[in-house]
Amino acid sequence: MITNTADMNILDGKKHIHFIGIGGSGMYPLAQILHSKGYFLTGSDNNETDTLKAVRSMGINVCPLGQRAENIQGADLIVHTAAIMADNPELMAARASGVPVLERSELLGIITGWFDNAICVSGTHGKTTATSMITQIMVMAQMDITAYIGGKLPLIHGSGRVGSSDVMVCESCEFVDTFLKLYPDISVILNIDADHLDYFKTLDNIIRSFRKFAENTTKTLIVNGSDENSMKAVEGIHKQLITFGWDNSCMWYPENITKQGGMHTEFNLMHEGKFYTHITLNVPGQHNILNACAAAAAADHSGVSAEDIAKGLEAFTGAQRRFEKYGEVNGITVVDDYAHHPAELSVTLNAAMEMGYNTVWALFQPFTFSRTELLMDDFAEALSIPDKCVLTSIMGGREKNVNDIHTAQLAAKIDGAVYFDEEEHDKNFELVTDHICEHAQKGDIVITLGCGDVNKAARMLLDKLGNKYGK
Repeated sequence: MITNTADMNILDGKKHIHFIGIGGSGMYPLAQILHSKGYFLTGSDNNETDTLKAVRSMGINVCPLGQRAENIQGADLIVHTAAIMADNPELMAARASGVPVLERSELLGIITGWFDNAICVSGTHGKTTATSMITQIMVMAQMDITAYIGGKLPLIHGSGRVGSSDVMVCESCEFVDTFLKLYPDISVILNIDADHLDYFKTLDNIIRSFRKFAENTTKTLIVNGSDENSMKAVEGIHKQLITFGWDNSCMWYPENITKQGGMHTEFNLMHEGKFYTHITLNVPGQHNILNACAAAAAADHSGVSAEDIAKGLEAFTGAQRRFEKYGEVNGITVVDDYAHHPAELSVTLNAAMEMGYNTVWALFQPFTFSRTELLMDDFAEALSIPDKCVLTSIMGGREKNVNDIHTAQLAAKIDGAVYFDEEEHDKNFELVTDHICEHAQKGDIVITLGCGDVNKAARMLLDKLGNKYGK
């Protein structure tokens, strides 16, 4: 049963909707959609970003930076992100005003219910990439879809687009059961792993949540048949089931995989034992082969031709912060990746180790104390894959460090790891990038890893390399 408590008709009669935190990547596509429907929007944010500039370029009135009680004046519906704290003056004023207030995921759930074919892409890992792949395929195939992506896709110049068709492609996050607020018609389940244990506590609880997500799906389940946890989640659910995976036990699978060096992989995409099309991928890693199979299955189910699927996947060069190349100085390549769970780190680092670089450097920023503590041995195993591992201090995010967890404890489990547990955030990045700048050599690759703001260190490192060697 769908657990979205928001009234599906709550937008009826509303004219002025105010977004608290409108510059967030998850808020921008919602603003695009509502703006296109004729609603008058206003918004506020604390930080100037490229996304906030894009919001302004749509003609949406953005309040001066900062969040103030008076910003909500005139609104008859108020939307906020989960990151907004309860004591935020604007949110407090909203709750006291008597005007309906929605959290971002509740509004997203309502919007998915507007579409007859909402394709909701879930999984512990790979959601942004697979959602981006499906979007790339469909947009290039001239399908006028609506899209909601957790990262920026170059093709659509952002994290979302508004279309006129009945198809919506929507990244669907499991954290705090957000995806149970959606109204999926076609659901993709990429994988299920132990993550967000501060909320779920156990892997079994995660599997149960994915099962509810699958039960909420009205039409079709597209599921990783090579992943035991994913298949366990959908066992006994009587919906159309389409499987993808590594072999012919699944309906969609790759054959004759060849790696042409660097980012380039080719394979034959098979469907029910027969050749379907030849796929050329320009994003690295075994995991992206499966993401491509999932995307192809979803696109084919939506009526896209084999030719257009192959064209779309070949043109896809990744979403922002998914093995995104930031630059190269003196033969040293700097890449950034959002990987923040041991399983994600493993696939990203194994892919990098196969790309022919002299030395692979991993610069990892742990995120949240609870995840670092609960998965410390798994993190240590994954971060032992590269030639060199450098660690920053832990970014606590929403948490307090109640169990006194520090980077030093993780570093002690990784042979040769270098760590900088400096409390001052910017100073921490200065230290780690100074170390890498001093020791990295021509032919090396440096990958910044994490879901926090470690990508700032990637840009900082490029600047330092440029100053050292000349830009």
